[in-house]
Amino acid sequence: MRKNTFIIKQRAFLKLYMLHEAEKGRLYGLQILENLQNYFKDLGYKPTKSEVYKSLHELLKDGYVTREPIIKEGAEMQTLYIYRIGDREKVKAYKDTVKADLDRSIALLQRALKDNYSQKRG
Repeated sequence: MRKNTFIIKQRAFLKLYMLHEAEKGRLYGLQILENLQNYFKDLGYKPTKSEVYKSLHELLKDGYVTREPIIKEGAEMQTLYIYRIGDREKVKAYKDTVKADLDRSIALLQRALKDNYSQKRG
């Protein structure tokens, strides 16, 4: 992450949670989207399908996740892609970088709250 950004970028935030989901086991894209939307619903944040899929494809391209096709049988045969964690060392390094960016973002937000909403400004 770059230090000149204001707070953590949405895509990095999504990727962090997507990696967490992938670490739990085999997932497919729509399942990841639904899990994220449900998880953040109480906070008024609803990740879009396009952002989730763009993030997922970046994780795939960068080797953080792998995917394997499976054929879903039914009225129409359909190919689904199951995502799994890829290079675990690379994932750990990415998550450590995002953690540093999250910590900096929290500090910025806490300063804004203190400076603008604290009763004891001096």
